[in-house]
Amino acid sequence: MQARKSLARRPPPCYRNTVNTAETIAALLGVANVALVARRSVWNYPFALAMVSLYGVIFFEEKLYSDALLQIFFFIINIYGWIMWRRAQGETGEVQARTMSGRLRFGWFVVTLAATLIWSGAMAHYTDAALPWIDGPIAMTSIVAQILLSRRYWENWILWIVVDIASIGMYWVKDLHVTTALYVLFLGLSVWGLMGWRRSMAK
Repeated sequence: MQARKSLARRPPPCYRNTVNTAETIAALLGVANVALVARRSVWNYPFALAMVSLYGVIFFEEKLYSDALLQIFFFIINIYGWIMWRRAQGETGEVQARTMSGRLRFGWFVVTLAATLIWSGAMAHYTDAALPWIDGPIAMTSIVAQILLSRRYWENWILWIVVDIASIGMYWVKDLHVTTALYVLFLGLSVWGLMGWRRSMAK
């Protein structure tokens, strides 16, 4: 009986083809965004805004509501980043990485854990979210990682690595295979970013 219910809820092939096409476009936008960020080009932001907008729709359709709402946060942050990068055009010098104190690390850990429990519980209780206890932690950890990144703390890369690993599993389960491959790429970039930021602090 449970198997019959699962088959009945399976979306039609035309829906899956549409999602696959949108997912491929979003992934290509993501690759372009990352490549331009690596080159410190301000033109990464149009690609980022297009990517998060498209992923917002995809995640909503897949009932990954935490991830869908997270794209709104990223959209706002990217607009802020675009403004800041435009103001900084023409300036030279590298961003100086910082390290967190033990107390600050513990504080952010508590904040992340509390936010995760509250958000995931709400998604599980009040919505029909598909994977609230996986999607929720990914969303809350991503928000904290983005905040730490904006404050130049190297520890943000550890959170991004955790997010990337969890996302790879979640998107694979949801048959978003192109996005899974994209997050494998993001995982490699996060490891590279962690090594680079740590190396810069050792100089």
